[in-house]
Amino acid sequence: MDLGTANTIIISDDKIVVDEPSVVALDRHTEKMIAVGEKAKLMHEKVHAGIKTIRPLRDGVIADFNACEQMIRGLIKMVHTGSRLFTPSLRMVIGVPSGSTEVELRAVRDSAEHAGGREVYLIYEPMAAAIGIGLDVLSSEGNMIVDIGGGSTEIAVINLGGIVADQSLRIAGDELTRDIQDYMSRQHNVKVSERMAERIKINVGSALTDLGDQAPEDYIVHGPNRITALPMEVPVCYQEIAHCLEKTIAKIETAVLAALEETPPELYADIVKNGIYLTGGGALLRGLDKRLTNKINIPFHIADDPLHSVAKGTGVALKNIHNFSFLI
Repeated sequence: MDLGTANTIIISDDKIVVDEPSVVALDRHTEKMIAVGEKAKLMHEKVHAGIKTIRPLRDGVIADFNACEQMIRGLIKMVHTGSRLFTPSLRMVIGVPSGSTEVELRAVRDSAEHAGGREVYLIYEPMAAAIGIGLDVLSSEGNMIVDIGGGSTEIAVINLGGIVADQSLRIAGDELTRDIQDYMSRQHNVKVSERMAERIKINVGSALTDLGDQAPEDYIVHGPNRITALPMEVPVCYQEIAHCLEKTIAKIETAVLAALEETPPELYADIVKNGIYLTGGGALLRGLDKRLTNKINIPFHIADDPLHSVAKGTGVALKNIHNFSFLI
């Protein structure tokens, strides 16, 4: 299971059986779950006073223990009842940020156990991502992963089944979304919701101000004027979004350089030869790989399926629990 800030993915027998937003809707009075996943996301920022929608994870870690437990239970129930995935002796492997504290790790383990897990193993997300994209994490050759998720960016140099150097930033896709919300409010005087900012990011988000032939068309944003509350229609181009995301992307660049500074020279040589692998939803930001390559002078490669790299890695780890000593 990839228990993510934005999406939670469950894999069984090499198949993705659940891929849903990490959102749960609860009754305010009884605390009972009303909806989970996509259904709950459709309610997000639209509900009346009797319902609350919660994203239980913030910055890659559990922010609401009860909501997280209910969300995991709800997602487990989505799996077909005839599946052998969830049995009374349920065994789970869950990806967690490499910068997690002991308290945060305990919270994830407890939530999984309360939701029905009997054997719960944790794996650091960059390690899971490396396994998920097919790297041999047990070899003596060094590999570097940059996993940009919804709540955290995980950067790790992996060698001989361990993490040699790492950086864990509580800055990722959610921070980019907030940047867009602030920019639209400040620059265009229009209020945009978190969901609208997410759509802007998907349609015209960019890390470069010049995308050439790959430039997307302007995106039309609808929303109320911040002062008068009258309806507004604002066209947004990718260049202005690239400018508004500049500071956050620069922080990710700095963290990558910091991890490289900690890397032993022999492993550094391997990384220069093999390149650095980008995974997570943030890897899909237009021009990010090119920008990082130009900045750091090491080639960056986007994984074939960046959104599911961590989940695939947890699936492989589940099958090889006794061979992988790095599981927590």
